[in-house]
Amino acid sequence: MDIAEVARISGLPASTLRYYEEKGLIRSSGRVGLRRQFDTATLQRLGLIALGRRAGLSLDQIATMFSADGMNIDRDLLRAQALELDRRIQELALMRDGLLHAADCNAASHFECPKFLRLLKISTRKPRTGRIGKNFKNGD
Repeated sequence: MDIAEVARISGLPASTLRYYEEKGLIRSSGRVGLRRQFDTATLQRLGLIALGRRAGLSLDQIATMFSADGMNIDRDLLRAQALELDRRIQELALMRDGLLHAADCNAASHFECPKFLRLLKISTRKPRTGRIGKNFKNGD
């Protein structure tokens, strides 16, 4: 497949494909005229790159998992990233619950509502790993 076809199928611009090739994430199999050619396995690699990016991995982290003969999955990195996603999910759930509470709060002013004030306090904290606190649904 030429680069235009890979771009069409993957939804990525040709410039991104060239950048991925420059970083060693994909390899062209040659050229026909001025157009790079790729084999069908490139689409699988692009799928893995997209999956890694959605999971929050950097391109450099993803690149370490590709070897000349296939994949070299860093299971420890994947576990660490899964834990980070869990932390972010908890943090986002807490924020969602706080915002819903603020939207439905009957206090005369949100600044009189202890739950809203706690939400403000939490939102100014630096992100941390591990548990992030109690859920607003539990009456906290």
